[in-house]
Amino acid sequence: MHVPLIQIPKLFHAKGSITLPGSKSISNRVLLLSALAQGTTRLYGLLDSDDTQVMLSALRKLGVTLHDNKNIELSLDVEGCNGVFPEKEADLFMGNAGTAIRPLTAALSVMSGIYHLHGVPRMHERPIRDLVDGLTTIGAQIDYLGQQGYPPLQIKPGQILTNKPVQVRGDVSSQFLTALLMALPLTQHSNPIEVQVKGELISKPYIEITLRLMEKFGIKVENEGWQRFIIPAHEKKQAPVYVSPGEFWVEGDASSASYFLAAGALGGGPLKIHGVGRESIQGDVAFAQALSMMGANISQGQNWIEVRGIDTEDFRLKAIELDCTAIPDAAMTLAVLALFADGPSTLTGIASWKVKETDRIAAMTTELKKLGAQVIAGDDYIKVTPPATWLHPKGGIDTYDDHRMAMCFSLAAFGPLPIQINHPECVTKTYPNYFDDFLGIVS
Repeated sequence: MHVPLIQIPKLFHAKGSITLPGSKSISNRVLLLSALAQGTTRLYGLLDSDDTQVMLSALRKLGVTLHDNKNIELSLDVEGCNGVFPEKEADLFMGNAGTAIRPLTAALSVMSGIYHLHGVPRMHERPIRDLVDGLTTIGAQIDYLGQQGYPPLQIKPGQILTNKPVQVRGDVSSQFLTALLMALPLTQHSNPIEVQVKGELISKPYIEITLRLMEKFGIKVENEGWQRFIIPAHEKKQAPVYVSPGEFWVEGDASSASYFLAAGALGGGPLKIHGVGRESIQGDVAFAQALSMMGANISQGQNWIEVRGIDTEDFRLKAIELDCTAIPDAAMTLAVLALFADGPSTLTGIASWKVKETDRIAAMTTELKKLGAQVIAGDDYIKVTPPATWLHPKGGIDTYDDHRMAMCFSLAAFGPLPIQINHPECVTKTYPNYFDDFLGIVS
């Protein structure tokens, strides 16, 4: 249902407990791996959101059989296709889901079919050239149907050769490397495949998620200093490439945890988050460490994190300077927390913000200034000085159809004024019940 705005009253307290929805990054990766594997995989805790629905819809159109087990702990059975999708021609609408279009582009390009991939207007502004360049160098046939370097795409059968190293840039989006790593084993190569990263690899923890999940499905990739990745040779021609582990439990979403941990710090807590903890494979759990640096009282268990307010004399957060290359999504929460700090905070390593659901550097700069903050930003950094006097944006906080903008700025209600969030329905991309859950733990 379309909701034009939500009014959040001035908040004082946050306490209780939250069980997180499943991780988007893990959900879409494991859906594709399950579809490509031999055997049936039962997935528990899968995220139900716009982005995962995009992937599920695409897999159904490609001939993958899915069974929704509503009576078995909300699980989903995915019948694997053993490396080859049944449908050889399909029109696939990818919405604005980068975690769906990029790995699917790579997987489909090494198969023998004709596929049209397209999305919402913003998707057609998000770059994909670096992935396409890597795929075409090994013989994939991919055409741009609009602006060069961007979706929509047309994929046709190619002659795939993997006897030379495959190169991909690492400084725009780690999803390009993820897509290559997941797709290249499907070529059933008799030799090891080397993937070389050009430039600095950003968002390394997301690559770690990819490697850990591929290993769960039988492919162990050798990581040589984050610059070279070796996919082992496929020894037996008739043997399956990926093999189902039988069942898989999806962790809670660590990026979503950041909003509740931040709320617990600002609102005193205690607030306990269930679904991620010390054993999480997601890089954004490092947000808890950053929050601790700002003065929050954090404790962790195997599958939970708890926050109990701020341990500073004046109950303000400590300003920080932090390289956020490894936690780009959770870094947005830090930018809003900088409103409550005792001085200017500088976040670096955020160049990837510019190619996300919106240009997040520009969007964050604009909306923080509406609240009275002083903001200086560049191509890969943002410096936020807290408001000397908080302002009340007459038109509210704009969200730019970006789920993380909406969720981050809900925290601004812990300031001296109520907050209006415009078009909050954009949270359906990853967390449809966010505002219900958020308002349930604050007062």
